[in-house]
Amino acid sequence: MAQALALAARGLYTARPNPMVGCVIARDGEVVGEGWHPRTGEPHAEVFALRQAGERARGATAYVTLEPCAHVGRTPPCADALVAAGVARVVAAMRDPFPRVDGAGFARLQAAGVAVASGLMEAQARELNRGFLSRMERGRPWLRVKLATSLDGRTAMASGESKWITGEAARADVQRWRARSSAILTGADTVLADDPALTVRLEESAEFVPPLRVVLDTRLRSLARGRVRDGSAPTLYLHGPDAVPPAGVEAEFAAVPLQDGRPDLAAALRLLGERGLNEVQVEAGPVLCGALLRAGLVDELLLYQAPLLLGDGARPLFAGLGIEAMAERRPFVLVDEARFGDDRRLLLRTV
Repeated sequence: MAQALALAARGLYTARPNPMVGCVIARDGEVVGEGWHPRTGEPHAEVFALRQAGERARGATAYVTLEPCAHVGRTPPCADALVAAGVARVVAAMRDPFPRVDGAGFARLQAAGVAVASGLMEAQARELNRGFLSRMERGRPWLRVKLATSLDGRTAMASGESKWITGEAARADVQRWRARSSAILTGADTVLADDPALTVRLEESAEFVPPLRVVLDTRLRSLARGRVRDGSAPTLYLHGPDAVPPAGVEAEFAAVPLQDGRPDLAAALRLLGERGLNEVQVEAGPVLCGALLRAGLVDELLLYQAPLLLGDGARPLFAGLGIEAMAERRPFVLVDEARFGDDRRLLLRTV
């Protein structure tokens, strides 16, 4: 199962909106077939593993990171393929919460006489597909906020100048996190101040699906800035109900309801979930990041910390938290830590 999970992770940049899935087929203590799901529309992991195993799949055990599908989508049901190949036992890391599967794959296998077990390394399987599971179980993407900070918790000078807080190695790592994201979300103020492209820049040999660029702009006041819709990746503007998208702009537009004159952030994330987005990475200023944190929508904080000081006049990580007592503090759990040159990266989860 550990090998199946490692295989599944090969689809990190390409499988979405589908989940990442890996499969290992073993017989008599020997691996006879393995595979993973590379991208939507192509065969699933079980099919690639069965092709490699051939006749050796008969009587074998298939270890798969997610319950085999039982419906006809862009590809035939994997449960049927396992039955037809004569697999004797299927061990799945977890059940698939997708409504058209959700136990139906296990039921089809058992009805055909295939032994089924699930739960092996389930925590690791859920971690790998946390974005897909968030969309299936909560109706919204997994939300990650990426920030670069000084030792004194500042993200930019008061003027907005922020290039560069971290070094080249840390900025290259950010590209890998962008590549795994379904979308990169920013706000109108960031677009107006920085005119960012919000594209993925990896080595030429790396294959990835360009993440959707999402601009939260109530009144569509950032349209004067164009790098965010330069054609290298799709772009979506989320605007207020009264804003009228102009003609001739190469982007998509969608209205979101307002709360006290500001975008309903929970509704915006539900809309992104309905579009099939699994993981959304926020790269924005302290106002939007603070609003998302106050709303309880931040799942993960990707924090790059550089060994320098910017001073108390510089901009903070989050604005508007309104914390006045220790009892109101917001704790995080440290999940991972890494070094990139002189900078360190902290991956933290909200409690």
